[in-house]
Amino acid sequence: MYATVRRYSRAGELVDALVENESTIRDLIGGINGFHAYYLVRTDDGGAVTVSVFDDRAGADTSNGVAAGWIAENLPDLGVGAPEVSMGDVVIAI
Repeated sequence: MYATVRRYSRAGELVDALVENESTIRDLIGGINGFHAYYLVRTDDGGAVTVSVFDDRAGADTSNGVAAGWIAENLPDLGVGAPEVSMGDVVIAI
C-alpha cells in the first residue's frame, strides 16, 4: 500500500467545505483505482491533515491531482495555501 499525508495550516474553512461536500469527496477519491481509505483530521491548531491510502503510488499521485484540482475549482476564494505533502510506502498497517 501507498499513502499520502497532506498538512494544511489555517484550514478551518477548508475543513468545513470538505465536510459539507463529503459525498462528492467520497466519490472523487473513492473512485480512484486502488483506493483503500481517506481520512480528514481537523487539528487542534486550526489546521487540517488528510491521509489517503491506495494500492500503489499511481493511485496516490492521481489522488493528489484530483484533490488539488477540486480545491482550485470549487474553493478558489478560500485562499488555502498548498499543503505540505508526504508520500510513501505503508510499512505497518494494523
